[in-house]
Amino acid sequence: MTPGAPARPPAADRFVREAGRLAPVPGVAEIRLHLAGDVLGLWQRTEDEFGPGQPPPFWAFAWPGGQALARYVLDHPGLVAGRRVLDLGSGSGLVAIAAALAGASTVLASEIDPLAVAAIGLNARANAVPPPTVLGDVLDGDVPDGDGVDGGGAGAEVVLAADVWYARPLADRVLGFIERARARGACVLVGDIGRAFLPRDRFRVLDTRDIPVLADLEDATFKRTMVLTPAW
Repeated sequence: MTPGAPARPPAADRFVREAGRLAPVPGVAEIRLHLAGDVLGLWQRTEDEFGPGQPPPFWAFAWPGGQALARYVLDHPGLVAGRRVLDLGSGSGLVAIAAALAGASTVLASEIDPLAVAAIGLNARANAVPPPTVLGDVLDGDVPDGDGVDGGGAGAEVVLAADVWYARPLADRVLGFIERARARGACVLVGDIGRAFLPRDRFRVLDTRDIPVLADLEDATFKRTMVLTPAW
């Protein structure tokens, strides 16, 4: 069985609503998210309220890879329409919501942060799509099906992964999962700015665009961002 979503703290929904303003995503204006503008302040507030073991609030920002991948999915709905989709490292739920809007039959979101689980649900409802089924860490398992059970022949048909290449251990696990997904015949799409641990030689670029970002997060106001697919 694939692990279920982490349990949400009782105050999770309130915290998400207070931490960010519901606003259109700059590169994907069709989608609204609870987005934070005060990067350092939210980081500190998250630790103060939920303790030092709480993951950083990645869910409160529209990261460039997610924007590019969500834009690509909305512009190419045939990639996910009528198909079972898994969004790895879902964060805010941006890419999962794009898949739902593009007509995916089932959307799963893998996420380990209990506050992100709350954000995914709130953001999905704000965009009038059913909240995706949220799973925990799936990276060491097989491709889950629409019920969150390890794949078999009914595994997820599309795997989406944005902004997941920022640390070596995580990148290695993501690549292993993607290799298993491809072996089962799944379509895999990745969104990233070309971070240090993205194995560029294993992918080919489908699309490139400049994505607006928060300068406090990326030391720039725009980032050249790619949508990629495995080259094998």
